Amino acid sequence: MRVLITGITGFVGSHLADYLLKIGNIEVYGLKRWRSPLDNIEHILDKIKLVNGDLRDFRSISTLLNDINPDKIFHLAAQSFVPTSFTAPMDTVEANVLGTVNLLEAVRYKKLDPIIHICSTSEVYGNVPKEEQPITEDTHFRPQNPYGYSKCGEDLAGYLYFKAYGMKTFITRAFSHTGPRRGDVFAASSFARQIARIEYDIQPPVIKVGNVDSVRTWMDVRDTVEAYWLLSEKRNFGEAYIVGGNTTKTIKEVLDTLISFSMKKNEIKIETDPTLFRPADITLQIPDNSKLQATIEGWKPKIPFEVTMRDLLDYWRYRIRRNLRAV
Repeated sequence: MRVLITGITGFVGSHLADYLLKIGNIEVYGLKRWRSPLDNIEHILDKIKLVNGDLRDFRSISTLLNDINPDKIFHLAAQSFVPTSFTAPMDTVEANVLGTVNLLEAVRYKKLDPIIHICSTSEVYGNVPKEEQPITEDTHFRPQNPYGYSKCGEDLAGYLYFKAYGMKTFITRAFSHTGPRRGDVFAASSFARQIARIEYDIQPPVIKVGNVDSVRTWMDVRDTVEAYWLLSEKRNFGEAYIVGGNTTKTIKEVLDTLISFSMKKNEIKIETDPTLFRPADITLQIPDNSKLQATIEGWKPKIPFEVTMRDLLDYWRYRIRRNLRAV
């Protein structure tokens, strides 16, 4: 079997590649841009096949799809950082909507027949009233940021190409997930990096935070990619699935958990940084996984929240230790 992962050099893409390699008997292809950093996949470079291309360039995507002829495509590439979507909304829309349509059009143009996973997000739901929680697949879209509305377009494009052209698409809407390799611009990972820097005396024992009252339901990225694969095996095309964890915490509770693992936990102070607040923030999201669990019998997140947080902190300790040795 040939599997193409767009965004393989990213956080989720690299973990999905790890998962597929453990399954075995899968040729893993990864789409990357020529300038993409390879840090997240350096440990598997000899086991995967990388192809250069850009989802905004229809010709490059069409050519590489024709060459690979994948059995499955996991479309994970995106501009996914919410603050950047506010400062560069058109770039976000082009990357996420145009990039997705180019991919789907290239598959159609080349008359290929892969299973295609469209990776959407809980950000499409925005701020959902408490009386409508937990959130289901039928909850109305209320995006609160340009990233969210760009993902609405990507999400709906996945359904359109199933309905109009019979393509084998399915959609996931992932809620908060984290773990090793998460970019340091995201809250939990930013906290973990700051704690590791404090432990190595690189920064003062102060952690800068934005809105720490937001509530999220958390899941480990390694559980997330397993759900993606298992859904691809079910062949329920045209369907959308919420993929979320079962541990609900405020951002402050996430930070407190990370600090509790630190050898300098009694020295660390927390300071609010107004520049870290978003123009519009999502304050409550709790997912209903019942459709996913009914589709994948027996599925549930396996990795405890505390293990995820400890692994995330250990990842940043390793990164900083390696960088110090390289100096």
